[in-house]
Amino acid sequence: MSDQAPGAVLRGAVDLSSLRSRPTAPAAGASAPEEGGALPLVFDVTDASFPQALELSRTVPVVVDLWAEWCGPCKQLSPVLEKVVTELGGRLVLAKVDVDANPQLAQGFRAQSIPMVVALVAGQPVPLFNGAVPEQQVREVFAQLLQLAAQHGVTGTVPVGEPGEGAEEPAEPELPPLHQEAYDAIENGDYATAVSAYERALAQNPRDEQARAGLGQVRLLQRVDGADLQAARAAAAAAPLDVEAQFAVADLDLSGGHVDDAFSRLLDLFAVLPADERGPVRERLLELFGLVGDADPRVARARGRLASLLF
Repeated sequence: MSDQAPGAVLRGAVDLSSLRSRPTAPAAGASAPEEGGALPLVFDVTDASFPQALELSRTVPVVVDLWAEWCGPCKQLSPVLEKVVTELGGRLVLAKVDVDANPQLAQGFRAQSIPMVVALVAGQPVPLFNGAVPEQQVREVFAQLLQLAAQHGVTGTVPVGEPGEGAEEPAEPELPPLHQEAYDAIENGDYATAVSAYERALAQNPRDEQARAGLGQVRLLQRVDGADLQAARAAAAAAPLDVEAQFAVADLDLSGGHVDDAFSRLLDLFAVLPADERGPVRERLLELFGLVGDADPRVARARGRLASLLF
């Protein structure tokens, strides 16, 4: 999806298995959603109450903001996240995790630096981005997250306030017509139509970064749709210089959360190919970098290696 812009497929970059069966009763003072009660759009999550957030993610995407009181960039980012989530009118919720008070969650999400923002979709983690990013990038990442969630059947919403509670009904954000066409096509599994819609949007406005990101995501979904990972790995192993065979495994690795493996495979291939055959590999690497997001340290490392191979 970013972390970083989201590599918009469910990615296993974090391991939450140890947290799934923890006690569901929230710790004292926690404000996780209560079963049967009103559901806030922004709430705190603890080590103890995390399973509730996982379960909620089967209905509506849950954005998780890992922060700490001492973290200056966290204080810049959190209000932006809350603003954008609120404006989306219940299509996303925001779960805030104080990493100092919840070390098991910090470890489960592998929070080496904060702020760190991930999402939960259908009980699975989706890295989004690290660090304080601009509001526009947050909006773009969340738009991509909603598209990803739709692919996995997570299209629910939560109420944004009852009459008399003083809550204003956020306006449903309208997508540009071609973006809406792409979004509807993705929901229906019609990737070809979604690709066409995003390509037309880019033809109209080459600076439409949201369309560019959406196009990259849909192309990846299109390429991995119905692919057999074991068969792809066997083909790549049998033909280590076959560019298309290596592309197939890199796509599947990225979509499965093995981001470093995907980058390393293509960089290793780039290193051994003749100079006049490297172009397609470089282009595919740049496309995958865009999916994962420039703020991701894995992208920075891979870009550094690519630069060393080029020069």
